[in-house]
Amino acid sequence: MQAKYISYQETGSFSKLVLDYINNEESLRPFYSYRPDMDGLAEAIANRHFQGNRNTLVQVLKKQYEHLVPNKSVTKNIELLGQENTFTVTTGHQLNLFTGPLYFIYKIVTTINLALELKMAHPDKNFVPVYWMATEDHDFDEINHVSVDEKNISWIQQTNGATGRLSTKTVAAAVLAYKGYLGISKNGKHIAKLVEQAYLEHDNLADATRYLVNNLFQKYGLVIVNADDHELKKQFSSIIERDILEHNSARLIGETSNHLASFDYKSQVNGRDINFFYLKDDLRERIIFENGKYLVNHTDISFTETEVKAEIATYPERFSPNVVMRPMYQEVILPNIAYIGGGAEVAYWMQLKANFDFYQVDFPVLLLRNSALLIDKRTAQNIYSLGFELADFFLPAEELKNKWVRKNTEIQLSLADETRAINSIFDQIKLNAFKIDKTLSISADTAKQKTNRLLANLEKKLFRAEKRKHETALLQIENVKNRLFPNGTLQERILNIAPMYVNYGEDFLSSCIENFEPLGGDFTLLLP
Repeated sequence: MQAKYISYQETGSFSKLVLDYINNEESLRPFYSYRPDMDGLAEAIANRHFQGNRNTLVQVLKKQYEHLVPNKSVTKNIELLGQENTFTVTTGHQLNLFTGPLYFIYKIVTTINLALELKMAHPDKNFVPVYWMATEDHDFDEINHVSVDEKNISWIQQTNGATGRLSTKTVAAAVLAYKGYLGISKNGKHIAKLVEQAYLEHDNLADATRYLVNNLFQKYGLVIVNADDHELKKQFSSIIERDILEHNSARLIGETSNHLASFDYKSQVNGRDINFFYLKDDLRERIIFENGKYLVNHTDISFTETEVKAEIATYPERFSPNVVMRPMYQEVILPNIAYIGGGAEVAYWMQLKANFDFYQVDFPVLLLRNSALLIDKRTAQNIYSLGFELADFFLPAEELKNKWVRKNTEIQLSLADETRAINSIFDQIKLNAFKIDKTLSISADTAKQKTNRLLANLEKKLFRAEKRKHETALLQIENVKNRLFPNGTLQERILNIAPMYVNYGEDFLSSCIENFEPLGGDFTLLLP
C-alpha cells in the first residue's frame, strides 16, 4: 500500500483541544508534562522514577500468558520488563467484540511503531509496546456489537459485572454471523479460524481478546496486560485508600476542568467524590459515602472506615478504578513513558495531571494515535475522474457538489459581481436620499437588504437548476462520500478490521506498521 498524508486540520474531524495540542498552543502547557516529540520523550525517560515492582509485573504476565504459546518477541519483551533500562509505551482499550472499530487497530500500531522509533533513538534502553485491556469496564452495551458490510453483528447477553470476566458461552451466534461475512477466501478463512479459537475455546472475554490480539500482533512483540489482578492492585492500594477516604481526585480534577474551561476547552470526564467501584464476581457498582458509611450502590454491602481500610488491604482487587483513576493505576504498575490515545483520551488525560502531581506519580507523554482512511482502487479512480484530490472528500457532501458544479458549468452561477454593482447603486441612492431627508437613508438601507436577499435566493435557484443537469455526477459524489465516511463519520470509527483483512490479509497490518508515523503529526491516507 502507498500512503499520503494530510494535516489533521484539513480533515475537519478533530477538536480544538487536540489541534491546539498538536500545534503547541501555550494555553495547554500547564496540563501535560512533556511535548509529544523525541525531545519530550527523552525528557520523560530521563525523569521516570518507576516505583512499581518489576518482578511482580513479570510474574503476573507470565501467568496470564501460560495458556498461550507466545512467540519469542513477546517472551523476550516480558523478560525485559524486569530490567531497569526497560520502559513501556502503552495504549488501552475496551474489549470490543472482534476488536471493534478500526481505530483500536490503529492505536496498537501507533504504540508498536513508537516503541520501535524509541529503540532506534535510545539503543541502550528497551521499549515494550503494551496493550492494556480494559477488563474492569462494565458497560457491555458499548462493546457487544461490530459493524461489517453496513450491518451490525451483536452479542446478546445480560451482565452488569466486569466485561473481562464475562463468560463466552453465549457468543457462538455472533461468531457464526461474523464468519458468514468473512467468506471462504484464504484471508477470510484465516481470520475466521482465529476468531473461532479466540471466542469458542476460551472461557471469558479477557482471555478471548488476548488470544485474538496476540495472534494479530505477537510478531511485533506486543505485550497484553490484564490489570484485574490481586498482586498488581496491591501496589496501588495506598492510593486507593487515600482517594476513597480523602476525596482528593474530585477536587483536583474539578479545578483543572474549570481551568480548561476558561480557555474554551470542554471537559471529557468528571471526577466523583469516590472514583472507585466495588468489584466482586458479577458485580461492579459505585462506592458512595453516606451517613458515615461507605456503601456499595444498589446492594446491601457497606463498610465503616475501619472496615473499608481492611477490605482494601486484604482484597485490593475488589476496588476497581473508574475512568479518572485508571490512568494513574496504569502508571503505578508499568514503567511507562508514553500513552497513545484518541482525541477524547488525550483531552481527558489533560484533566488528570494535577491529580498525578498530588499523588507524586509520573505523568507520561501524551501522544495522539495515528488516524487513517483506506481508499480502495475503485473509489480512488472515482475521485480522480470527478476531478478532485483525495483530501477534498473530507469536505461536506454539499460543498463537494457545489465545488463540482462550479467547475463543470459554462454558465455564470455567481451573482457576486451583480450584487456588488447593485449595492454600489444603492449606496448612491442612500447618499441622495440623505441629502433630501436624513430619515430616508434608513428606507434606502432596507431596500438594499431586501434586494440582496432576493439576489441570494435567485443564486441558490440557479445552482439548484444547474445541479439537476448533473444528477449522475452528483450521485457519484454522494456514493463516494458515503463509502469513505459511513454514517457521516470517519471510517475508522465505524468499520471493523474484517473487510480490510479479507481484501488485503496481513498486508493491511504490515502496511499500517510501515506507513504510520507516530510522531509525524499527520492524518494517513492508505491506497492499495
